[in-house]
Order: sequence, then C-alpha cells, then structure tokens
Amino acid sequence: MRILFWSELFWPYVGGIELSGARLVAALRERGYELIVVTSHDYLDLPDEARYRGIPVFRFPFRRVLAHGDFDQLMEVRKRLTKLKQTFAPDLVHVNSSGSSILFYLYTVEAYPAPLLVTMRSGLGGACLQHNTIMGRLLRQSSWVTSVSVSLLAEVHLQVPEIIPCSSLIYDGVALKNALPEPLPIDRPRILCLGRLINDKGFDLALTAFTLIVVRFPDARLVIAGDGPMRATLEQQAADLNLSDSVSFIGLVAPDAVPRVLNEATIVLMPSRREGLPLVALEAALMARPVVATRVGGLSEIIEHQQTGWLVEPEDSDGLAEASVFLLEHPEAAARMGQAARTRVRDTFSWERCVDDYHVLYQKIGNQVSCLS
Repeated sequence: MRILFWSELFWPYVGGIELSGARLVAALRERGYELIVVTSHDYLDLPDEARYRGIPVFRFPFRRVLAHGDFDQLMEVRKRLTKLKQTFAPDLVHVNSSGSSILFYLYTVEAYPAPLLVTMRSGLGGACLQHNTIMGRLLRQSSWVTSVSVSLLAEVHLQVPEIIPCSSLIYDGVALKNALPEPLPIDRPRILCLGRLINDKGFDLALTAFTLIVVRFPDARLVIAGDGPMRATLEQQAADLNLSDSVSFIGLVAPDAVPRVLNEATIVLMPSRREGLPLVALEAALMARPVVATRVGGLSEIIEHQQTGWLVEPEDSDGLAEASVFLLEHPEAAARMGQAARTRVRDTFSWERCVDDYHVLYQKIGNQVSCLS
C-alpha cells in the first residue's frame, strides 16, 4: 500500500508533531508500507529531495510562495506537486498536520484522487472550520479524521458535525527507551520547561511562577530547553524579574538527549495555552517525572490530577507556583506521582498500540472515496 504522508514540517525540524510524524512513517515502513513524505521548506537550508530512514522526502517552498504571493512560482510548485502525485500514485494520502501548505493539497486534489486521512494534532485555539476555510474544506473532503485527544476531537465535532460517523481517537504513543528513571533531585530542585519557545507554550507564565518558587527554595533552578521566536523576550523577562542567576536557557535538545535532560529534572512545568497531546508530557511521564500543567487540550488526558501530576487552570501562574512548591515540599508524593505517571503512560500510551491503530485504519479506508459520500 502506497502512502503519501503530508506534514507541514518534517525532520530535522524538531517539535512534537515533527517527531511523532517521523517516528510514525519509520514504523509504518517497517510494517511494509511504501511511503513518501511531502513537506514544506522553512528556515533550515535543506535539499528539495532527501531520504529519512529510506523514505523519500520531498520539500516544496509552500510557505515562501504564499508569503511572497508569487503567482508564477505558485503555478510551478503546483505543477511539480501534481507530477509527484501522479508518478507515485498513492493509495492513501495522510495529512498529519494543519498549516498553510494544506492549500497546495487542495490545489492538486484532482491530480490523482485518493482516499484522504486527516489527523488533527493541535488545539484549534479559536480557529474556525467553516466551509470556506482551508481546514474546513480539508475535513469535509476527508475519508476519515483522527484526533490525538478526546478534547480536540470534541472541538472538531462541534464545528464539523458531519464527520462524526467517520472520525476516531488515536492517542500518540511513546516508545520505551533504554534510559531508566533516576531519583528526583530534591536538595537542589530543577524545574524543567521543554518545548518550542512560542506563546502557546506559556513559558512566560513559568517565569512568573518561578519568582514565587525561588522564595521558598532559593537553590532551585528553572531550566528552559528549546528554541523559538520568543527566546529573546523570555530572556529579557528573566532579567527583568531578577532571575538571570537561577534560570538557564539551554537551547534545542536532541531527541536522544531528552531522557537525560528529564532525569535531571525534579518537576516538569507545562503552562500551555494550547495543546493537542504533547509529546513532552508523555516523555516526562515515561521518565517518572511529575508534571505540573494547565488544564488545556490533551494534558488532562495524560495527567490524572494529584495522582500522576498536577493540573491548574490556564494563565494561573500562582497556581503553577503553589503546585510546584507542594511537590518540592513533599518529595515522597512527587516521587509517587512520577512512578504512577510512568505506569499510566506505559499502559495507555503505548507506541505499538498507536502504530497498530493506524495500520488498521489504513486498511479500513484504503478503498473508500469520501467520508461524506
């Protein structure tokens, strides 16, 4: 079965969606699927054609063309994409993320008609899914829609109720790693924020919360791991709050280094404003780290409040601080929650189960024409 896997960005871009997509295509190739990846160029200088674990990756200047409004270049990209679709002749197109590149899928949908699977991964954040929007059109042309969380699926159903009969939940999974959890560092607590430095992640709230945490635990450190457009703003905020000596910005963390960084943390702080099903929360749980997070998106599906971590309301920096202080003051409870989180993620968010679910779904919809036909 030939799968055209469409992703807004793809490895070596690093983010939860990019990493999950890369792992999924690699696992599906091992199951015998023939795949190609269609994705967009962005800020990295990457070739138009490459391979990822033997899988052809085709990068197009989708974002640049739309930003510049160059009609001639748009038509050239459309021509190249049409040729690729017709040459590969996919049995199924799997659109794995939302973004501006989706417009080019819609431009070339007639080039080689194939059943369409759409996976919703990011919280809508108030986005509209009406008929005249890009995502609204895409969803209504789909053969099937999956979501990575119950909460996101409910959001989509509310706006596009006609897809309810042909949609389902597939939780992302996390693979067991060779690294084993180490005891939580208590004497010199380390609070970790890990992810892209963008507004949705709420790391500005973490800095505000840390001003209260450090009063109670002067030796505590806040480690912010990741990079993104808000880095300079966050660094300035740390300086303005007189936290420069106790906050570290360590930049991007390679995927194989994530277990080590998590093992150095006492608590993982996730003050997100918008989420689908964040990989960071799954990986933190796998390393037996209690997570203090906002009650948004799939976070409340990963974290069982006061059992495997702590949930507070969005934008509540005081609540983030209070929960973190409680766990630091009660290290036995923190360790117990971390171990319970590890058990839960291994039982509920199995990587093998995730791949099995996509395999079954691919087989189910491979011969369908349209979800709404």
